[in-house]
Amino acid sequence: MTIQEEIDGDLKDAMRARDAARLSVLRMVKSALTNAAIEKIGAAGVLSDFEAVAVIRKQVKQRLDSIQSFETGGRPELAAKERKEIEFLTAYLPKPLGENEIQQIVNDSIAQIGATSKAQMGAVMKIATEKAEGRVDGKTLSQAVQKALA
Repeated sequence: MTIQEEIDGDLKDAMRARDAARLSVLRMVKSALTNAAIEKIGAAGVLSDFEAVAVIRKQVKQRLDSIQSFETGGRPELAAKERKEIEFLTAYLPKPLGENEIQQIVNDSIAQIGATSKAQMGAVMKIATEKAEGRVDGKTLSQAVQKALA
């Protein structure tokens, strides 16, 4: 079962349960996934799980940015709503990698290319990103690669 099929099923369950908060989040995610599929493939396209995870991560990041804005603006009730939405979204993300696993992926990628300097960081990042399979955000991975190539 793909992530999109899982979201569709959960969307129907949320409708039956009349869970308005969950339903709202699932509708937004479904819309974002549909828009991404149309951009990449066309109207009849379906995203791969890797691409769907990237879209969901983007949704989570948007909510994290919103939380920060709401907290600085003195709106804790809206920040709490965004946190709840993040909880719903993270259920569809793969289990994140630990520091040791990230370091192992970075070391394997460096060894595979034979990289010796930061000039080869792009090539290392490409391989490391493929190996990580969406289980770590790009910023964390980039920092680990920079640290290893320093």
